[in-house]
Amino acid sequence: MAKIEDEFLKSVVESMLFVSAVPLSIKTMQETLQQQASISKKRLQTILQQLQNDYDARAIELVEVASGYRFQARQQFSDYIALLYKEKAPKYSRALLETLALIAYRQPITRGEIEDIRGVSVSSYIIRTLQERDWIRVVGHKEVPGRPALFATTKEFLDYFSLKSLQQLPPLLDISDIDVDDKQSQAVTEDA
Repeated sequence: MAKIEDEFLKSVVESMLFVSAVPLSIKTMQETLQQQASISKKRLQTILQQLQNDYDARAIELVEVASGYRFQARQQFSDYIALLYKEKAPKYSRALLETLALIAYRQPITRGEIEDIRGVSVSSYIIRTLQERDWIRVVGHKEVPGRPALFATTKEFLDYFSLKSLQQLPPLLDISDIDVDDKQSQAVTEDA
């Protein structure tokens, strides 16, 4: 097999990432490149780090998400990029977002446990929507009567929210951390 020089390899990896519609894992890149040359995982990691450094001062960044690496526009430009698209991003109901948050932070969790925490029932539509988006999946069944399904998030969930792992989720605020006086003053201002 031919030896690929680092600069050429960096260009090949950059072009693969640029044209890919989905994040590419190191394993996928290795398997693809294997047809031309044997590339070690360590060498690929070095190339990816160099690419990340190359894009440090650019509007585009190379990020690692749960499924692999991808190029994306930096967050600070999202408002401008949104102007390019006529269709609006889907708006999700508060109930759907609360359900997704509970699954993300408490997984694995049953529908009944979600309902106990939220204090209202979870519609089948919400669960179906989250499953159709591939944001959640059934990971097992709880060993209690009725054996309810246990839900957890997926790699697609992490990718969509640009997370590498669940540890990157923002910390939950305690009720005591919420500034009640500020909320009350806003309510008084709105009533005036």
